[in-house]
Amino acid sequence: MSDAFIPKRPVVTAHQKMPEAVTEAKAMSVYLKDKGIDAPCGLIYDEDLRKRVRAGEFDVLIVAGGDGTVLRAGHLCAPSGVPILGVNLGRLGFLTQADRRDWREYFDKLFNGEAWIEHRMMLRVEHIRAGDPMGEWTALNEVVVGRGQMLRPVRLTASVDGRPLTRYVADGLIASTPTGSTAYALAAGGPILPPELRNILLVPIAPHLSVDRAVVLAEGSSVSIASAGENAVLSVDGQSPISLMEDDHIDIRAAEINAQFVRFGDPGYFYRNLTAHMNENSLGMPR
Repeated sequence: MSDAFIPKRPVVTAHQKMPEAVTEAKAMSVYLKDKGIDAPCGLIYDEDLRKRVRAGEFDVLIVAGGDGTVLRAGHLCAPSGVPILGVNLGRLGFLTQADRRDWREYFDKLFNGEAWIEHRMMLRVEHIRAGDPMGEWTALNEVVVGRGQMLRPVRLTASVDGRPLTRYVADGLIASTPTGSTAYALAAGGPILPPELRNILLVPIAPHLSVDRAVVLAEGSSVSIASAGENAVLSVDGQSPISLMEDDHIDIRAAEINAQFVRFGDPGYFYRNLTAHMNENSLGMPR
């Protein structure tokens, strides 16, 4: 656990397509101002605000929304080392810390020195074609190489640290961070990894007569996924898919930057949140 964290220059944001989040964000800004804390309020995709975040003008970004909005905030804040405090107005909230009922309580704790910073691994993703770089991204959740609009499975090969691992015939292959282990990788049957780990998780999607088990790579290992056909696509953290050609390679390793999240209490919060989410989604199960 990190030392206590007391921010001095907060900013409050929300997604412009979530009116209730924008309203809540304005209320947060007013609440902090009433306590003598200047916390400007803006939209997560406002370019002026994004420039100010990148320039290091703020030392914490408070974001109102769901996990998707927090994910986008992670991409914005990680390169500048700005921690994120997520207030859940969405459905799941694996990445958020507070919700609309108790954010005032958490804000009071934050500015009273009762918070700490959690560092989460991100992935560096490179698209290579015939030895030439075609693009580079970072991912907080996962990288997916899968079938596009074609209904037939794709043929992929995975190599770990330059050595062949296995071939897949599947709807796709997920390379996930521990953070992403509770996202698409979980839906595909993968294990849940605690967020402080720095291991890459490989999970096949609907494998057909090929390896059907998830694989957790050793810390520091890299993976290269090669497409053996022309109907595969690449998607990084759920962004629009990019078409791949035969023999394209997607090289994935731990990024040099981390996403940082504001947390409260002991690190066991992750397991408490996990069981709460599982109970919510257990249809017909007693609670």
